[in-house]
Formats: sequence, structure tokens, C-alpha cells
Amino acid sequence: MARKKKELPLFKNITITDVAAEGKSLVRITIPAHDGTPESQMVVFVPFCVPGDVVDLQITKKKRSYAEARVVKFHEYSNIRTTPPCKHFGVCGGCKWQNLPYEEQLKAKQKQVYDQLTRIGHLQLPMPGDTNDTDTTFHNILGSVKEYEYRNKLEFGFSNKRWLTHEEVVSGADITDMNACGFHITGAFDKILPIEKCWLMDDIHNQIRNTICEYAIDHGLIFFDLREQTGLLRNIMIRNSNTGEWMLLVQFHYDHTSEEQLQEDEKNALALLQHIANKFPCISALMFVDNQKRNDTFGDLDLKVFKGNDHIYETMEELRFKVGPKSFYQTNTEQAYHLYEVARSFAFAGYEDDGEKPLVYDLYTGTGTIANFVARKARRVVGIEYVPEAIEDAKINSKENNIDNTLFYAGDMKDILTEDFIAAHGRPDIIITDPPRAGMHQDVVDVILKAQPEVIVYVSCNPATQARDLELLGRDYRITDIQPVDMFPHTPHVENVVRLVRKNQG
Repeated sequence: MARKKKELPLFKNITITDVAAEGKSLVRITIPAHDGTPESQMVVFVPFCVPGDVVDLQITKKKRSYAEARVVKFHEYSNIRTTPPCKHFGVCGGCKWQNLPYEEQLKAKQKQVYDQLTRIGHLQLPMPGDTNDTDTTFHNILGSVKEYEYRNKLEFGFSNKRWLTHEEVVSGADITDMNACGFHITGAFDKILPIEKCWLMDDIHNQIRNTICEYAIDHGLIFFDLREQTGLLRNIMIRNSNTGEWMLLVQFHYDHTSEEQLQEDEKNALALLQHIANKFPCISALMFVDNQKRNDTFGDLDLKVFKGNDHIYETMEELRFKVGPKSFYQTNTEQAYHLYEVARSFAFAGYEDDGEKPLVYDLYTGTGTIANFVARKARRVVGIEYVPEAIEDAKINSKENNIDNTLFYAGDMKDILTEDFIAAHGRPDIIITDPPRAGMHQDVVDVILKAQPEVIVYVSCNPATQARDLELLGRDYRITDIQPVDMFPHTPHVENVVRLVRKNQG
């Protein structure tokens, strides 16, 4: 006999008390004493709530130290709650904090950085904005210039099995149109939520996506089946820039089972591309690819240009950056400028413009954006990055901007940044490091400590791993400045920039 599934508890009239990680809210619920078990408290994480909401909660997952729940009824809405503008809020899962006013989001992100640095990194820090005399200044978070339409890149998938909302499922309606172009649903890799209007990017991107979807349906083009790996329309990537340029890459999946079917798919693909080109003359880089892989990554594929160029340009101060479909570039262009301004000011504090210029190492340099951005203040900038294509972009960006004091190297950071490398290129005065979410490898931290730069500027998209690395660097360095920067409004993500100086230095 199958074991009866344990029924999880329902709690009524619960007041949400705080904002938690991953865009959720939390409440501590008291569990009464029962059958000899003493009274206890349980932390419960709840999505799509804000502090002050009074709700009934159905526990959906229970662990030893916490639980997860969903709201089954709202009794009272919080007075700080705001109305999300997006019709897909609560289903899409992307902008989890659209119901929380932006100033409250910034407070939560500031607290997140503080908590992670002090709890994980065991750092002794002043409270944010504290003006008391301390060795460290914790600056107030820099909010994003734009709250909406701030992204310069989005990707959308096609599927012949769209996600059905809870309301659609319980309605029992016969839904015949299962095609969708939109975002993947978390935990359901083969399901796509159809998106009508996304608020993350200039509205032209909505027009492009919806036009493609309408054309495909009208002309009987087959949407991709992620399980069977069949169907013509697979994925689109849309980019724009502050120069007014637009890029579109369409991923097709041609049927190669026969020459006749292949030719039919190619004809349909080209007709769609021509339709897009006619409707959107703003697209200056229109590209496509036949992706036969079992995933949507295209870094190893040869892309074809249907119209215009294979790149667009972004500008920052007097610099121009060439951005291709495979290039990494910060997705919030305007806020990226302020992020890099902070990194540059932290790096060169104490260096006079007419004095001797420092040698800078830029670790995890990507396409060399930071390296080129700070180059005019440096004697030389040495950039290191894992992705060879990114390093080629970095070199091109230096050449485009007539910058001749940068050197770029591709390879695994822990293999390239060695004592021999430093001996060959000189001991850096400044190291700027902007690692991926996993932070820096222990070997990289060790080499940085041996290199003994006067200043380290640590730019991070994950304050938790940054905190771990800062504790290691704290052996020889002290923190002078901390500056959180919000790059992604309405999400729980936050960037953080930390300035460290060698102990017994200025």
C-alpha cells in the first residue's frame, strides 16, 4: 500500500515581517507545544508578498530549519505595497519585487550586502551611511538610473507547449493554441510562458517579438518542441544600445531529414527574416543560425548576417565599444557607467593625473570594458579573461579607441596569473577584479596576496562569495570603502564594489 502523503499545515492571518533573499519575503511562525514537543519557531519564505501583508499560508515544503509557503488568501494588503505594472507578474518569476516600492528594494539590497559581508566574511563594518570616524566607509547604495526599460539584451524561447497558468488549468477550458514565444518557466525546461509586454527593455523589443510570433502563426511555421528537438523556430536574442542601434539574432532548427524539407525550412526562415527587415529598419544587425544542438547556446556556432552588420556599438564617455552577438556587455548600460565610475574612482584615489601613472591588472576583464575605461589614467593595463573571443573583442575595443597601453591574455585565471606572469609584466600597483558569481579561486587569491598591489578594487555580482574572498584578503589588506550598486531593479540581485589597501598603506 502506498504511503499517504503527509498533509502540510495551513497558517491563517499571518503578517509578513521582512524581505528575504531571492526576492522572497519571510515570517517567523511560532509552532505551539504538542505531544511533549516544546514550542518552537519556524522561518517561512513566501514569494510575491511584501512586509505588512496579512495572509493565509499553505506550507509547500518543510525542512528542518525553514519552510516555504504560498499565499492562499490575502486578508489585508500592506500599506507599502505597490501595483506591479506587468501583467505577467507572479507567473513569469523574473521581476519578483515589482510589488515592492523601489526605495524599499534599495533598502533590502543594502541590508543584503551588509549582512553577507558581516556574517559570511566576518567583517567588522560600520552601518551603511554611518559618518562616524572609522577606517571603512559604507556608502549608501546607488539606485539605477532607470527602474524600467533598463536592459540592453533579452532572449526569448519558442515552444509548442506553452505554460498554462493556474487560472487556465482550473477553468477546464479547451485550449487549442499551445504555441508560445516568451520566457522559460523555472523548473519546467520545456515550457514557455507567452509574453505580450515585458517592461525590462525599450518597447520596440516587444513589437519585434510579437511581430515574429504573429507572422509565424499566420504562416504555419512550426514552434520548437524542446523534448522532441523538432520545429523551425527556436529562440531569439534582441540587443540594443545607447547609440540607437538594434540587433536581432534568430535561432532556427532546420529539418535535415530530407533535402526537400531542409530547403523548405530555409525558404521559410529567409521569408521571416525579410519580413522583419521590412518592418523594423531600426535593426542594423540582423543575423540567424541553424542550431542543431540540444541547447540554445551559440558561442561555438557560425552566425550568418541577413542584413547590416554583425555588431552594434555602445558608448561610454568618449569611448566606443563594439558589441557582437557573442560579446559580454553589462546589460544595464546607463548603470554600468556609474558602476565603472565607482571602480575607477576607488582604484585611482590618491593618484594625481599629472603624476606617475600606476600599472593596473584587470582580472576577469571580459571584453575589456573596465580596462579600456581606466586606461588613460594608467601606465599600462593588463587584462586577463577566460573566453578567447572576449579577449579578441577587448583588443578590438582598444584599437577602435586608439588605446595603446593595454595588453590582453586569454586563459584560466589561476593558470595565467602566476608569479612568473607578474615577474614578466611587473608588479601591479592596482588590481581590479570582477569575477563571476563563484568568486575567485583560492590560487588567484594567493597570487594577489603575493603580488602585493597597493590597492585592490573588487567588483562583485555576488556579495556572498565576495565576502568569502574579502576575509581571505583581509590578512594583508583593510577595507576603506564599500559601494553597493543596483543594476537590476525589481530583482534581488545587487552589485558591490569594495576598495582595499595594503595594510600600513594610505
